[in-house]
Amino acid sequence: MKFFTMAVMFLFLGLVSVSVSYADDKKLVERYSKECDKGNADSCQNLGVIYYYGRGVPVDYKKSFKLYEKACDGGSSWYCVNLGLMYAKGKGVAVDYKKAIELYNKTCDGGVVEGCYYLGLTYYQGKGISVDYKKAVELFNEACDGGYSKSCGMLGSMYITGEHVPVDYNKALILAEKSCDLGDENGCDFYKMIQDEMKK
Repeated sequence: MKFFTMAVMFLFLGLVSVSVSYADDKKLVERYSKECDKGNADSCQNLGVIYYYGRGVPVDYKKSFKLYEKACDGGSSWYCVNLGLMYAKGKGVAVDYKKAIELYNKTCDGGVVEGCYYLGLTYYQGKGISVDYKKAVELFNEACDGGYSKSCGMLGSMYITGEHVPVDYNKALILAEKSCDLGDENGCDFYKMIQDEMKK
């Protein structure tokens, strides 16, 4: 049971994953660079992702940070989520939890559920802010209700372990299924883990 509990808790602690298929990385880098220089926030964001993951270019967190910053300043608040993550993880910039929290708040207030999830995670981990599990659960619920699969999985893991919420396998199963239905492979694995555990 201890191994199961530990495995569950680590399934949903991560970065915003960006799934993009690049047919010709170099051409995309050139195109996005030109469009970003003209103030296109979408292109700045996409280029930031390319440099963050090193798709057709060397990984360059500093460059990625600058591009995310430009996208955040000139685009929708969704683009500020990855910028917040850069501050929280110290990628391309010094760690600054207060700045990360400010960006997560901005995105969450703007209706970006990813921002709510990462703000909840900040309260849950107590990085740059006092630990507040009640607030974390509220934010996880908000993000899950908004369709963010990782948040549903995180909530489900809490209901399995009974960490700051009552143990409720049925609720955890529903949340894991929702996470899976929303396209999170970790959620699908989690769903199977719970089913197997409930059969024991």
